[in-house]
Amino acid sequence: MAEMTGREKEAALLRSFTEMDRSIFAAVYGRRRVGKTFLIRSVFEGRFTFQLTGIAQVETKQQLANFHASLVRYFPLFEDRPVANDWFQAFQYLISALESIQEPGKKIVFLDELPWLDTPHSIFISALEHFWNSWASARSDVILIVCGSAASWMINELINNTGGLYNRVTHQIALEPFTLAECEAFFRAKSPGFDRYQLLQLYMVFGGIPFYLEAIDPGKSATQNINDLCFAPQGRLRREFGRLYASLFKKADKHIAVVEALAQKSKGLQRGELLKAARLPDGGSATAILRELEESNFIRKYQAYGKKKQKAIYQLADFYSFFYLRFLKNRNRLDEDFWIKGVDTPEVRAWSGYAFEQVCLSHLRQIKNALGIGSVQTQSSVWSGSDGTESAQIDLVIDRRDQVVNLCEIKFSIRPFTIDKTYAENLRRKIGIFKASTKTSKAAWLTFITTFGLTTNVHAQSLVRQSLTMDALFGDGELFV
Repeated sequence: MAEMTGREKEAALLRSFTEMDRSIFAAVYGRRRVGKTFLIRSVFEGRFTFQLTGIAQVETKQQLANFHASLVRYFPLFEDRPVANDWFQAFQYLISALESIQEPGKKIVFLDELPWLDTPHSIFISALEHFWNSWASARSDVILIVCGSAASWMINELINNTGGLYNRVTHQIALEPFTLAECEAFFRAKSPGFDRYQLLQLYMVFGGIPFYLEAIDPGKSATQNINDLCFAPQGRLRREFGRLYASLFKKADKHIAVVEALAQKSKGLQRGELLKAARLPDGGSATAILRELEESNFIRKYQAYGKKKQKAIYQLADFYSFFYLRFLKNRNRLDEDFWIKGVDTPEVRAWSGYAFEQVCLSHLRQIKNALGIGSVQTQSSVWSGSDGTESAQIDLVIDRRDQVVNLCEIKFSIRPFTIDKTYAENLRRKIGIFKASTKTSKAAWLTFITTFGLTTNVHAQSLVRQSLTMDALFGDGELFV
């Protein structure tokens, strides 16, 4: 198996299970393609006592046949037993198989893609509950690890279960996409060919999803890779969008409608605006759809600075989804060299600015550390408002408990960014509107986050209190003041 990059804390927790003097029930969840199965298999290196992977979109009968095949693979003596009639009988088979082991040591049971096993009317959850409560929890040698990409199912049906599995999960791991620093380590292990600017470009399209990163050829530039994977006729990720959502959500068309609506409004939409744009009725089903997308990290929900709780904003957070909807959907005849030819077009430049903002929002911890406020309590959001005469918008507001507000301008550029006289006047106007609109008594510090820093001139020196380059997003950026 390939060497694992990052995931040190998660791997250490999984390894610690073998040293604990009680049975463990661990749930690992996160969006599809994020590397959950790879993490678990890498840590335990195939030392599973039993492993089962659910099958997508099949009935209970096929799931039970798959269970039987896995049981026979690990315990050949069970070959003569008939396929279980239901999940209660299947788990009884598993108990008998585990009890037949004479050697001491932990019995590691790995159930992958757990939500797929819970087919309609299968009573799978009740059977799993009985397996844990009546047998496994009473022992000290069972490590039960369950995994699933449908994050909402894992949270609602398992972790927050209000029935027999209430509070039974002893450990949970929510696996996040790689950070830029982890991406850098990932590619350094493969080939040292990418500089940070190219890594940033790749992240703006694919995010930190290991499955997508595995498809990248280190021998080609970031531009060539994006073109080959997304625009070539047989590009590996050209048709990923539909498969991705269909594999996670039973009625994916409604989830896709939400994502498509948010892709049209980069700064996000309030709930009512969003449901109207997605043509969804307001109610419990819409709430469930939004929650499922949020828990799967496709969208984010945040409180706009100075707004009431009811005015929360939803924003598209998945990099690939936004890229697909902006450049791949509704293009009947794609130019297979579109990205190479159009890399400096207005359309691509507009997308680059938004995507870079999203990279910054997904690396707030690194930004705070670079600003020297890692230990300061903060709230972060975008902001738009008016002083009654003029309107303004700020890319990122970091509201600090130490009586300072960082007003962050985020600029993607292929060279150091220059603040000219016209833009300087616009910045002064924007800061004034922010102060008048919010009536804040805190000090407002203008902060720039750019790819290659600011050109030193009188405007930058007089206006900008703090400046960060893209290196800050990798965790080792220098603060310029």
